[in-house]
Amino acid sequence: MRAARALLRWAAVDLVRESGVSLATIHRAESVDGKTAMTFANASAIRRAFENAGVEFIEENGGGPGARLTQRLSNQTVRRRANLTSNLDENGGSLVRLRKRNQKKG
Repeated sequence: MRAARALLRWAAVDLVRESGVSLATIHRAESVDGKTAMTFANASAIRRAFENAGVEFIEENGGGPGARLTQRLSNQTVRRRANLTSNLDENGGSLVRLRKRNQKKG
């Protein structure tokens, strides 16, 4: 999960915003070495968020599992994501609630 976030230059709050999974769940999953106790629904939401952002997961084939980008990130995409993250941080409160509120508006 950390490798996929690094490829996208996402902070944990970016993954919270894109997946709807809580920050605590993400931190717990990233702190475990190996298999996590994450629910199938949360794991699916995280995988979907990464794949929608352009991450391709590589299955273990002797060299271990991994992740790569399907396309190179543009500087504009990186700047836009950084601005969204800082705006969410300034608003405070639960990022999951903020995301759900924005989904209801759209």
